[in-house]
Amino acid sequence: MTERPNGHRPTLEDVARRAGVSKSTVSRVINGEPQVRTAVAERIRQAIAELGYLPNQAARSLVTRRSNAVAVVVTEPQHRLFVDPYFDCQLRGIRNELVRQGAQPVLLFIEEPNDYPRVRHFLGGGHVDGALLFSLRTDDPLPATVDHMGLPAVFGGRPAVASGHGYAYVDADNRGGAREAVRHLVSRGRRRIGTTTGPLNQASAIDSLDGYRDVLLEASAHLIAEGDFTRQGGAEATAALLDRCPDLDAIFAASDLMACGALHMLRARGQRAPEDVAVVGFDDLPTVAETTDPPLTTVHQGIEDMRRLMARLLFQRTSGRPTTGDSAPPLDSVITPTRLVVRQSA
Repeated sequence: MTERPNGHRPTLEDVARRAGVSKSTVSRVINGEPQVRTAVAERIRQAIAELGYLPNQAARSLVTRRSNAVAVVVTEPQHRLFVDPYFDCQLRGIRNELVRQGAQPVLLFIEEPNDYPRVRHFLGGGHVDGALLFSLRTDDPLPATVDHMGLPAVFGGRPAVASGHGYAYVDADNRGGAREAVRHLVSRGRRRIGTTTGPLNQASAIDSLDGYRDVLLEASAHLIAEGDFTRQGGAEATAALLDRCPDLDAIFAASDLMACGALHMLRARGQRAPEDVAVVGFDDLPTVAETTDPPLTTVHQGIEDMRRLMARLLFQRTSGRPTTGDSAPPLDSVITPTRLVVRQSA
């Protein structure tokens, strides 16, 4: 049971008195500074637990100039974020790492142009120590915005912006993964291979399309249909491919959800997978790839691990030191490897 001296909210002085140390020593422990002996630090933590002491975050922020909050900025509709398992994996990875570091995520959405001034005002108001940004388009002003205000930021995916900026990002090898997927289809004897892409104003979609073209150097434009990484977008793009190319025998979809849409449209058109048309996705979402009919051959990317890595990279930039429990050297931008997972759809 916690004790509250004289019935008032426990203070830093109360903790110092209970632990038999100075207030400055208590502050160093609370702020995670390493210059306190282990036995003393443990005594202070015990006093904090016994008293039920909670640091005054506003006062701490005045001293440390840190809010212990991180903005997670997503350029997608809110409704998609909470129904798309891809984003669920992303947020889970971020939350796990932020909790480990004792920080709080602040979720910000950008759904239309009018949202940019509001988000820009918030990011520049000292409310957060840094930002993690996702789903950026080629013309998105956010990279230049955070660069101008000097806010530490890490991007989920390679920003499709002009070179020369010192942006940090974590991305999967979208181009290499797409190459492996298409080579697999070629190795299975498929000759009329189409692709349903993501929005071609996003770097990940551009990279995946480039990987497709690396293998199929002479692929014609009617074998490429743009989608939006959703089931519906995948179904509509697949319908367009089938209309243009009735003898299509394989599809590389730029996301698992688009691959699901492709399988649905193939059934609606009386086509079997993989007998008539083989299908390969990209993501390897367990709740999707293993439950489709047939189970989906897809390119695996470690989504949760990538987002934890993003948060670690941001903490290194905001704190100037390795993250809790991390003795590795500081990280720069990272492109993580992918691998093909072969199941029954191709």
